[in-house]
Amino acid sequence: MITLKSKTLYFRPIEVADAEFILSLRTDERYNKFLSPVTGFIYDQVDFIMTSKDKDEYYFIIHRKSDDKRIGAVRIYNFIGDSFEWGSWILTDDKPRYAALECAIAIYDFGFSELGHTRCHMHIMKEHKHVLKFHRRMGVVIVKEVDGMFLGHYYAKDYFADRQRLIDIVSAE
Repeated sequence: MITLKSKTLYFRPIEVADAEFILSLRTDERYNKFLSPVTGFIYDQVDFIMTSKDKDEYYFIIHRKSDDKRIGAVRIYNFIGDSFEWGSWILTDDKPRYAALECAIAIYDFGFSELGHTRCHMHIMKEHKHVLKFHRRMGVVIVKEVDGMFLGHYYAKDYFADRQRLIDIVSAE
């Protein structure tokens, strides 16, 4: 079982028992504005979780280490050659201060170091200005725009050149 860890978080593989939690996140207006819509039925989430285990992807529930509270979810998927994508990323308001940065570091460490990919590709909704700003600050290069989505690339060499600075930001607190 693959578990990812960061300073204040850990990421464990999703289980069917998490379906209600995922549904609560995906139907919460605070978190779902930039997510694909869901039906609101628990069995659809159970089905998605079950089929994701049969696919070439990783789906994690994010926990705070301090009290084991579930605070979000993230997926790594859409493997194309030496590239991967990550998304379905939700963090609740209960997240620690640098949770987003910790998530990115954990995902990039896993995708680049553990899985051996050399690039991450991502689709970022043009309207999702907060996430777009976050990814650009990380060093993601926008390569094109299609149908209200930006296609971004982030290379392992760029991540590793900046990794220690990112860790220092998280560690400063």
